[in-house]
Amino acid sequence: MKELNIENLRITIGDQEIVRGLTLRVPRGEVHALMGPNGSGKSTLAKVLAGHPDYQVTAGKVLMDGENLLELEPDERARRGLFMAFQYPVGIPGLTFGSFLRAAINARIAPSAGENGKVPHKRGIPPKEFRELMRSKMAALKMDDTFATRYLNDGFSGGEKKRVEILQMAMLKPRIAVLDETDSGLDIDALKIVAGGVQSLVGPEMGALLITHYQRILNYIKPDFVHVFVGGRIVEEGGPELAHELEAKGYEAYGEVAAA
Repeated sequence: MKELNIENLRITIGDQEIVRGLTLRVPRGEVHALMGPNGSGKSTLAKVLAGHPDYQVTAGKVLMDGENLLELEPDERARRGLFMAFQYPVGIPGLTFGSFLRAAINARIAPSAGENGKVPHKRGIPPKEFRELMRSKMAALKMDDTFATRYLNDGFSGGEKKRVEILQMAMLKPRIAVLDETDSGLDIDALKIVAGGVQSLVGPEMGALLITHYQRILNYIKPDFVHVFVGGRIVEEGGPELAHELEAKGYEAYGEVAAA
C-alpha cells in the first residue's frame, strides 16, 4: 500500500524511553497532524524517521510502501521518497542553495549513483530545465530569484528557511513528508504562504505527517486526522475538530492518560 506505517515503535536515548509503542498509519493523499507539548517525543520521532544516529529503536518497524526504513541509511530513505522538513534548518556557508538543490534532485532521480553519492552530469536534470522548474516553484512561494545564489540557510530569516524547506519538497516530490514544527518562528503572512505550499503538494502521490504544538497552522492546512501525542504515545485521535478541542482544553487534560 502507498503509505507510511509505523508499528509499535519504541525509541530510547541513553536509558530513557521517549517513544513508547507508537502505531500510526499515514497514507499518501492524507495529512495527519501529530500534536503534543514540549518533551512529548514528537521531534525525537521525526529524527528517528530521518535516520538520526543518537537514538536507539528498541522495538517496532517503520514501513513505507512495505519496506522497512529502519534498515536503510538516511540517504537511502530520502531516495525512497521520505522527506524531512526540520524545525531548525542548518545554515551551510559556501554552498549555494541552487547547487544544493540540483545535487539533491540528481541523487533522487538517479538512485543507482555510485557509493560516493555522485551522479554523472549527463544523468542529472539538465541545467535549463532545473532553472525553469525552480523559478516556477519559487514564484508560487513568493521567493525572489536571488535565493538560488545565496548560501543555504546562511543569514536567512525564520520564514525564509521554512520557505526553502517547502521549495525543496516541491522540487523533490517525496512520497511522504515529515514536517517538524514547520510553523515555528513564522509570522502570519509567512505561515499562510508556507501552509499554502504544503497544502498544494499533498495529493495521490504524497502524504504528510505534520508535527506541531499549536492549532494555528491547521487553520491553513486541513488535516484528515489529528493525533494527540503525550508522554511518548498517542492518547487520543480524531478528525480536524479535535485540534480545536485540544486548543480549548490544553495538553494537561491528557496527562493522566499518558501516564497510565
